[in-house]
Amino acid sequence: MDSLSQIVLGAAVGEVVLGKKAGNKAMLYGAIAGTIPDLDTFVGNFFDTITAIEMHRGFSHSIVFCVLFAPVFGWLISKIESNKEITWKNWSWLMFWGLFTHPLLDAHTTWGTQLFWPFDIRLAYKNIFVIDPLYTIPFVIFLVLAMRKKKDDPKRRKYNRLGIIVSCIYLLIITPALKLYTYQKFENALEEQQIDYLRMDTRPTPLNAVLWSANIETRDAFLIGDYSIFDTEPISFYRVPKNYTLAGEWRDNENLHRLIQISKGWYTLSKEEQELYFNDLRFGKMDVTNPEAPFVFSYKLSEEHGELVATETEKELEDAEKLLPKLWERMLGN
Repeated sequence: MDSLSQIVLGAAVGEVVLGKKAGNKAMLYGAIAGTIPDLDTFVGNFFDTITAIEMHRGFSHSIVFCVLFAPVFGWLISKIESNKEITWKNWSWLMFWGLFTHPLLDAHTTWGTQLFWPFDIRLAYKNIFVIDPLYTIPFVIFLVLAMRKKKDDPKRRKYNRLGIIVSCIYLLIITPALKLYTYQKFENALEEQQIDYLRMDTRPTPLNAVLWSANIETRDAFLIGDYSIFDTEPISFYRVPKNYTLAGEWRDNENLHRLIQISKGWYTLSKEEQELYFNDLRFGKMDVTNPEAPFVFSYKLSEEHGELVATETEKELEDAEKLLPKLWERMLGN
């Protein structure tokens, strides 16, 4: 999830663990704990693109990381803070839950997390977009109400608890229910259109859980469609050829297979101006209303010093003033 959501979640968890003793400092250190796992993005800048992708939400989002580093951070905080009522074990417990709830939240996004690192198991429930105002804004409101109260005020715990309850209802009940409902809609549409397929994957579109996208794999192509819970017209799909033959002499290349493994096989190859591109389908297109729009994650493949390298393409984004109205209009139904 986005940094703000993780900060709010970490702060709320910090309040639950140590709010009675530490007050707003529990929220502060909980918020810090909630941001630490995402430092893997910074570390990734020192590696090549493929390695950085593999590292993202890996070790720093694992149970192993939480167990190893929570005591370290707890000890550091105990040296900074002089509150004799709170031991380093108390701070360590706060840091553990702040670190641990971060990957639990990220597991609900499309990218997912390697919670059980070093095992190659990525949890990705794909029931919430990485930025979802309906999850974050109510949470922020309740957290602000809580932090304005004194640490021994019962209303403080009440507001904080309400924020956690509301966010969990949305994350664990509403969005999974919408995912199931829309998944069945896509299944019915494929059956009605007599489309044979190998597998299907669905996810919410940016900033909402109303409009959902589906990737459908057939033998020689992928079909992509979207469905809003306010739609009244049948679901339509457009075809994206796999083009795997474009790999040519690179078809058995180790780095290409690393990209394929990262994408879980949801990829196509394309050529533009004699350049070969690897398109990761899991995150859809920049403009959900335009089949010709570029994919969110696309990598130019080239050879450097005899090795296949991938370079993430820079997107020429349309102004938000153009993209957001299109998304909003499509959310309201077809």
